[in-house]
Amino acid sequence: MHTLLIALFGSFLVSTGTGWETDFSKAQQSAQSEHKLILLNFSGSDWCGPCIRMHKEIFEKNSFSDYATDHLVLVNADFPRLKKHELSKGQQEKNDKLASRYDIDGVFPLTVLLTADGKILKEWKGFPSVSSEEFTNQVKAVVDANK
Repeated sequence: MHTLLIALFGSFLVSTGTGWETDFSKAQQSAQSEHKLILLNFSGSDWCGPCIRMHKEIFEKNSFSDYATDHLVLVNADFPRLKKHELSKGQQEKNDKLASRYDIDGVFPLTVLLTADGKILKEWKGFPSVSSEEFTNQVKAVVDANK
């Protein structure tokens, strides 16, 4: 039983990606207290091919994750379709509220760089046509301009 719980917890960490917050209010508090910007990503983790690619080819690469650890608060607003990945009602409501504010066109993936108070600084619609390193440089340029 103990091994099963460890395996389940480990797969949860892999599937959600360590370092990603799902509560935007908590992310705002962290960003405020740590003087960081928020990177909000809207994804469909079990149906959106470009979203899955974005996490694997951009966010999970060291060039991005190393930078993000020190400079960003990461938020994932996931919209899975499969019943087995269904979010809690509360989480779905939080994600819907974020989408009504930042992703009204329903673009997936959509990545938004925000101030702690929610002001949009930059958006990336769809899968970026750049490497993880170049994407990180684009984020860094906005972070540096807002210090």
